[in-house]
Amino acid sequence: MEEFVVYILLSKDYCKTYVGFTSNLIERFKSHNYLSKKGYTIKFRPWQVIYVEFFTTKSEALKERSF
Repeated sequence: MEEFVVYILLSKDYCKTYVGFTSNLIERFKSHNYLSKKGYTIKFRPWQVIYVEFFTTKSEALKERSF
């Protein structure tokens, strides 16, 4: 059964937070910190995970993310 994750990242160096959604937190975290070549989060590396919440459906996770 696939799980869906809402997460919050913190960039201490830049005092920024980022709220995201994924079904694979480890790979997504690697993307934010190392792999991505473009996008919002590359400007504020390094990131650390400060909050994680798991959901059984994509719709529940997306609903939570919008708050």
